[in-house]
Amino acid sequence: MENWKDTVEIITQEGQIAVPYTWWVGDTGSRFLMALRDEKKILANRCSECGKVYVPPRKNCGQCFVDIDDWTEVGPEGTVETFTIVHFNYPVQPVKASFAYVLVKLDGADVSLLHLVKNDIEKLGKGSRVVARFSENRTGSILDIDSFQVIEGK
Repeated sequence: MENWKDTVEIITQEGQIAVPYTWWVGDTGSRFLMALRDEKKILANRCSECGKVYVPPRKNCGQCFVDIDDWTEVGPEGTVETFTIVHFNYPVQPVKASFAYVLVKLDGADVSLLHLVKNDIEKLGKGSRVVARFSENRTGSILDIDSFQVIEGK
């Protein structure tokens, strides 16, 4: 039996194609992002069974597996749980180096939020207190929190 690849002509078309799309974060994610955009508020939700407070909010509790519909505001201050400083640029990074990725446990939350510290990274440490700084032009994304700023003396 003859190999089918030997009977066909291989054609390659080079070019670029635009694939525009939208991505929906669901009711829970939309409420969170709209509060960042419209009110400069960081919303979380609390499980009615175990009381755990999630930010970003989640549709279901990761421990109890129940739907969560109790909303609360957290932050804008928090504590750095851990961090890593980025010194080299890479195309997919949200900002130019040097900056830090931080896990921040916002006041009132039980889980940490991954975000950025762009200024004063030399003052950053585990346990540092930080405060959210909002972007002037907010669009409904997590980067509506421009970054977190280290609070000196705390």
